[in-house]
Amino acid sequence: MAKEIPDLVAVVRTGTGKGAARQARREGNVPGVVYGGGVDPLAINVNYNMLLKKLKQGRFLSTLFNLKVEGQEDVRVICRGVQRDVVKDLPTHLDLMRLRRTSRVNLFIHVDFINHDAAPGLKRGGTLVVVRNEVELEVTAGDIPDHITVDLTGKNIGDVIHINDVVLPKGVNATIDRNFVIANISAPSGLRSSDNEEGDDAAEE
Repeated sequence: MAKEIPDLVAVVRTGTGKGAARQARREGNVPGVVYGGGVDPLAINVNYNMLLKKLKQGRFLSTLFNLKVEGQEDVRVICRGVQRDVVKDLPTHLDLMRLRRTSRVNLFIHVDFINHDAAPGLKRGGTLVVVRNEVELEVTAGDIPDHITVDLTGKNIGDVIHINDVVLPKGVNATIDRNFVIANISAPSGLRSSDNEEGDDAAEE
């Protein structure tokens, strides 16, 4: 299942230069430019409040958007830069790059954990400790996975799940070379306490 791509709505900005940009800001917009894809750059305006909301959601620079501009065909874009006011730290301009369906891009993908009932460690009262509920992966713009799956079948207390333990969809690669941790199954607090007490007794002996 492909990941649903969020829309980014914009309008064509008439005029270029600092004057047009200032006018856009006065009207509650953030000026921007869309480039790449083998066609001419397109000057746009994005609603300030909408953009601020998306920025606050996080991962803006690693989210693929479906750019909707009236009178233009929808195009997939990724943000390559957001200029901010040096004093207020609020957005004043953005650069968007068009992507082909075959383009490779780094995106954060959600991690889904399944078969909790088939994990002996969880049945014994262990706790699934999620270190990363999403991981940055290199994917193809036209085939973005909705999530990656971690199968907890057979996992015991003390087991650690690394990225290399996960079967990634075809054509999807981790952006980090090292075998980083995604989750682990920790012992129940009662068991950890008894282990500590045993350690204390042994130390006293």
